[in-house]
Amino acid sequence: MPAIPSLGSLRGRAATRASRAVRPPATTPVSDYVVDCGVYVDGQRLPGQWTHTAAIKEVRRRGEGFVWIGLHEPDDKQIQGVADTFGLHELAVEDAVHAHQRPKLERYDDTLFMVFRTVRYVEHESPTTANEIVESGELMAFLGTDFIITVRHGNHAGLATLRRELDADPERLAPGPASVLHAIADHVVDHFLDVTERIEDDIDEMETEVFAPRSRVSSEQIYLFKREVLELRRAVSPLAAPLRRLAEGYTRLVPDEVRSYFRNVHDHVTTVAERVAAFDELLTTLVDATLGKITLQLNSDMRKITAWAAIIAVPTALAGIYGMNFDYMPELHSRYGYPMIIAVILVICLTLYRIFRKNRWL
Repeated sequence: MPAIPSLGSLRGRAATRASRAVRPPATTPVSDYVVDCGVYVDGQRLPGQWTHTAAIKEVRRRGEGFVWIGLHEPDDKQIQGVADTFGLHELAVEDAVHAHQRPKLERYDDTLFMVFRTVRYVEHESPTTANEIVESGELMAFLGTDFIITVRHGNHAGLATLRRELDADPERLAPGPASVLHAIADHVVDHFLDVTERIEDDIDEMETEVFAPRSRVSSEQIYLFKREVLELRRAVSPLAAPLRRLAEGYTRLVPDEVRSYFRNVHDHVTTVAERVAAFDELLTTLVDATLGKITLQLNSDMRKITAWAAIIAVPTALAGIYGMNFDYMPELHSRYGYPMIIAVILVICLTLYRIFRKNRWL
């Protein structure tokens, strides 16, 4: 992603920052549910560890900068202190704690609440035997004028790497907390692209297996794969509308120079959504093809059974007729009656066999 331009020259503000005294940050250890808490001024992170209360006090004392707090699966009691300090709406806090939300964007007074569904590709030997393809999680973000709070559910959607990348590039963070929200959205969508590429390879492999002779792929396995793709679709499709609203100027919390980048992320989500929809249609076609192969195999088996039944009916019928106790039967007392009947049976059976083979019933 190209660097987001800053609102002002970093050099011009360096002297101002140097002239202001920095209060010593709180040294309270980060809690289990607080992954990180940082204070950013002109895109640069201030040194030291901060509690959420000390961090926001420092930002508001300076009159510039923002706080970025990362939480991991907090409960009601743990998040309440953060909610009170930053004035988060109780409904949004409830959604952030209990999770199981669809991607959405909501505005509560001067705070935005955005929900992302994160996905991870589950490694497996073959798509025709895998029980899980996509693992999902959730990522929520509270965006204010001078803070952004992220709440993560699941173990695969960590933002530590993203935070290090942003810390190393102050120009991307200079516009404020909205730039962090954009980076998170871009990070989530990049994972969508990666997962769809790997699922596409799996579907190609499954398609080859379905149309291969003597294929062992069952319709149940394809349906299971279809359910996994549906899990991805639930994460991707609803996200397009919130990103479009952010790109169109839904709130003043997102500066103009950041909005254009949200438009780019929206385009990527649209591309992923189209690919996922195509996956769903292709898997439906594979299910139909598998059922068609099963029906065709059943018809072939039934024709074979019918052909052999017709052949077996000839000796059965003749043996049944000559097994009746009548005195006057053709060739009954003839010396050549038995071999003659056997010859007739063999000729008729062989004729039927050749007819069925010619018509590909056998």
